[in-house]
Amino acid sequence: MTSGVTDTIRDLESGLQHDGFRFVEAQTMRGLLESGGAWKDWTAFADSWNDLGPDVYLARHGRDRRRRYAVYSADTEGALRREAHQPHYQSLDYNTLQGDIERWFEPILPAIGDGDSLRRIIGFCRDFFGALAPAVSGWHIEVHQFRIEARSDQAGQPTPEGVHRDGVDYVLVLLIDRQNILSGTTSIHAEDGTELGSFTLTAPLDAALVDDSRVFHGVTAVTPLDPELPAHRDVLVVTLRAKDSSAPR
Repeated sequence: MTSGVTDTIRDLESGLQHDGFRFVEAQTMRGLLESGGAWKDWTAFADSWNDLGPDVYLARHGRDRRRRYAVYSADTEGALRREAHQPHYQSLDYNTLQGDIERWFEPILPAIGDGDSLRRIIGFCRDFFGALAPAVSGWHIEVHQFRIEARSDQAGQPTPEGVHRDGVDYVLVLLIDRQNILSGTTSIHAEDGTELGSFTLTAPLDAALVDDSRVFHGVTAVTPLDPELPAHRDVLVVTLRAKDSSAPR
């Protein structure tokens, strides 16, 4: 790892510890992720957002979203394992819209889940967030592929539950693609609702790093730039929860 990348990581760690979040521009994020070599399957990885399943749970509330989901475990020795497919669960304390239910989503496809792009992104999260929590011996990692679609008659809702916490320790939000979309501004808030900062992910690999134990986050609705054309916002969300913490939240 080059000294420049090391300095960048130290700056990000310091910022996250101080403020509870950091926005990372695509060029910086690409440098961090490519420190282990050039991408091998990025095109196929990004294209996989064209093959996500419907979020039938959100559809019950009259809103559209497409997604796939997978769970991994990691330890401090570097091992990374994909776990058996399982439901996503959040309590009502963290998700007032869809909490206290087991939500089964279509799994991330094997070629994508075992591919270079996703593995290096998860590895970055394990190493970066792990350095902030050296006492943690292992992580429960959940990975979500999201496509938020917007139409002329209905805005897309990246965070339909509003400003919230995910009930984990750390979160990475990574922009994959953004087509014909307006808005989608991320805001970060203190527990009392005070806004601490805001930014918009606009370029592929723009990212947000969030200490979910300290701050809340939300994303404004997205609308089509041209109402006659398809419009979507594709993101990868990776959450980490210490394995030795309490039961799923």
